[in-house]
Amino acid sequence: MYGAWPNYRKRAGYLQIQVSGRCNICAKSYYTFIYIANVNHLEMLIEIDEVKGREAAKLLYDTFNSEGVFARKEMPEDLIPNGISIGSLEHILFITMTVSIDYRRNATAMWKSAKATYEDEETRYLFNPKAVSQTPLGEIESDMRKHGLSAKPRKDPAIWKTVGTSFAEKWGGNPLALIKDCGWDAMSILKRLKDGSHEHQGKRISDFPYLRGDKIGPLWLRMLKDTCLVTDIQGLEQCPVPVDVHVARATINIGVITGQFEGRMEALYPSIRNAWFKSVEGLQAVGRPMVALDVDNPLWHLSKYGCTKRTMDRKCGMSRICPVRDLCIGKDAAMVQGDFVKLSLLPSKEHILS
Repeated sequence: MYGAWPNYRKRAGYLQIQVSGRCNICAKSYYTFIYIANVNHLEMLIEIDEVKGREAAKLLYDTFNSEGVFARKEMPEDLIPNGISIGSLEHILFITMTVSIDYRRNATAMWKSAKATYEDEETRYLFNPKAVSQTPLGEIESDMRKHGLSAKPRKDPAIWKTVGTSFAEKWGGNPLALIKDCGWDAMSILKRLKDGSHEHQGKRISDFPYLRGDKIGPLWLRMLKDTCLVTDIQGLEQCPVPVDVHVARATINIGVITGQFEGRMEALYPSIRNAWFKSVEGLQAVGRPMVALDVDNPLWHLSKYGCTKRTMDRKCGMSRICPVRDLCIGKDAAMVQGDFVKLSLLPSKEHILS
């Protein structure tokens, strides 16, 4: 390989060393190798197959925006409460407050609960930041349980109140005020979510717990764009795909990342984000260049309605109608069970660094 360059990164206990460059066999194809070691001596060599990634991105994007992946296009957040207009402040607050607790949740059940909570006049105030800021935490805990909105009975209400109070006291109860103050720039918005903080009981805490996270922050921006039709946010090409278990599972089963690894799926998330950044380069969406966020919905559908139906012997009942069936890797190359992953494919000889 020629034109290779190293990049070192330490993150959450992992040391990540990345080397990228042109392939010896095909100068137009790029491969990225990532070596990661953590404090528990877990080691892995990950290969990003950008050729396969580009093919998968195009197939999935085109399929999702035509007939749908497995004939499905709907997302859980598309379930809008009665009386809300798409793109209205009420809609933006409904999306913003709900996604702020979207961590290790059944998304379909969570959004149904959010809809029922909004449609109940007694609990609708939960989507009004000013009302949330003025309501005792104990009452919020009770009201979030009523329709199953909180999965974690103490933690979710605490996050909900913190997020609502932050928007009420700093941004006039309007998330778009924060976005406007960031110049409508995606990366500035994500940085503001991470950096915003306030004093609480003598401690400095985040204004936006969970919403500031590597998954939920980009997911929120994607929902504002796709669901609320907020079209003014710029720089989305720099925004990573919001990796969750579905995006990860689909990425692994397609073979966009392969290599040697055994451990928790979350350790692969940085590699998966990197893989889709690279894979969409040069591709076109409808009327604009494709960005990594464009593969979020298709990958989610591919996993939820396809990859999750794989049996332990790797048989897939959906392969006949899967849009990327020809890209799916062999049964011995990857095993995904819950959040545990085992990859067993060595990088091909022609792509080994020299």
